[in-house]
Amino acid sequence: MSYWRNKHFIYQINTWVWLDELSRQFQRPITLDNVPDDILDAIAKPGIDMVWLMGIWQRGEQVRANALKYKHEYQRVLPDLTSEDVVGSAYAIADYRVDDRLGGRAGLAALRERLRQRGVRLMLDFVPNHVGTDHEWTKYPEFVINGTSAQKRERPDVFFKSRRYDGKEWVIAHGRDPYFPGWSDTVQLNAFNPKVRRAMAETLLDIASQCDGVRCDMAMLVLNHIFANTWGDCEIGERPELDYWEEIIPQVRAQHPAFMFIAEVYWNKEFDILQQGFDYAYDKTLYDRIVRGDIEQIRLHLLADIHYQKRLIRFIENHDEPRAFSALGHKKSIPAATLICTLPGAVLLHDGQFVGRKAKLPVQIRRQPQEKLYPELEKYYERLLWETLDATYENGQFYLFQVNPTGPEDQSCKNLIAYGWRDLTTRRYRLIVVNLSNAHAFGRVNLGFWGELSRQKRWRLYDVTDDEEYVRHGGDLTNEGIFIYLEPYESHVFRFQPDIELQPLPVQAAEA
Repeated sequence: MSYWRNKHFIYQINTWVWLDELSRQFQRPITLDNVPDDILDAIAKPGIDMVWLMGIWQRGEQVRANALKYKHEYQRVLPDLTSEDVVGSAYAIADYRVDDRLGGRAGLAALRERLRQRGVRLMLDFVPNHVGTDHEWTKYPEFVINGTSAQKRERPDVFFKSRRYDGKEWVIAHGRDPYFPGWSDTVQLNAFNPKVRRAMAETLLDIASQCDGVRCDMAMLVLNHIFANTWGDCEIGERPELDYWEEIIPQVRAQHPAFMFIAEVYWNKEFDILQQGFDYAYDKTLYDRIVRGDIEQIRLHLLADIHYQKRLIRFIENHDEPRAFSALGHKKSIPAATLICTLPGAVLLHDGQFVGRKAKLPVQIRRQPQEKLYPELEKYYERLLWETLDATYENGQFYLFQVNPTGPEDQSCKNLIAYGWRDLTTRRYRLIVVNLSNAHAFGRVNLGFWGELSRQKRWRLYDVTDDEEYVRHGGDLTNEGIFIYLEPYESHVFRFQPDIELQPLPVQAAEA
């Protein structure tokens, strides 16, 4: 097996939409088992080491019928939408079985092997909180949240009538989080019930035999205290001694030690979820601060413990958020991409992000609109991905630098975020400076923390973003600092190259 980096770059694909687009492009049915080689080669870009195929599990007719009620909403994104374009929500799963229309289990296995040959692993979805209304588990009282007629009258957005395994009518609950109405195409699972936990562990073991990791949807909803607060007014049974993930993850890891767990998590529960066995957690805090343009809060966020930061997933779009090109705009999306790709932690990139797609697709449809694409943006991403292949970003030491004003009257330095990586073993350095604001910014970044730079008379600083090169004296870099001027929404990614061969560093410098 190929060597897998610790700094992962995950590429999310909406599977139905992707295969539909390919079928149109090649004018023949494309499923998981016959994706053309050049398409997989293009996905396996430098740096991409995992593909997340979203929405491959079986969707039922009840869920699709529910989705058809909302065709008018989907037409805002896809004006020529037809009923055939509506397949039901990817997160209202009828069965954890690869949909035969996509290529089935065998097709997925074949695709996984072809990705593996290209050095790319496979990630799939897991939804712990709920299932679709078509799922077999929804017929059994011990699996779902049971309600009463009174609750249905009082909260029709949460409770609804259904039929049990014996045909009798009863009241059960839609899946939900505590701040919103229920999701009308789902049924809430009882995360406290031992049978549910056993069934979910068995499901995850089967999933783990088909891929290399899972992205767990709304992973915090099944934490004991959150589940109890959400459903405490229902008969949910005794609170388990162990949290959901503390019980289930070790069972999977016992058989699949390298299997990766990624948590979609909010409400400042990132640290808690990581303590329960997850490898990575969404960094929604960084995303929100980038969108708001709150540069000081971004800087404070990057002061967090480095071991914690390395377990966060940075992103500027995914299927739940607006497209980066839409939310941030063309210009701002570029330094934002630079930021997430060069910070500690994993990176989540979304199909269409590289070419500036703007349409945020509902997860219930299988086709995307035709849009203007921006190939020059893709070239920038490819340049960025090539840069982050350098081992300095994985093995180096991260440091957040102070940006000082260039004069008493200029406070534009507050718009700059500067940080760097150094690997003393290989004597490699990277300095990244981004301007996420719509104004010019000046500043001076003092590199005194990298004191050994002063032992080299001159350094060449090559900017990966635009191929420009600058020469600076080592003493100036660590004393006065490097002068930075960035236009609105510009960034620097500097590689440091000595003018002459460096002598080995003294022991005390190497240990600094």
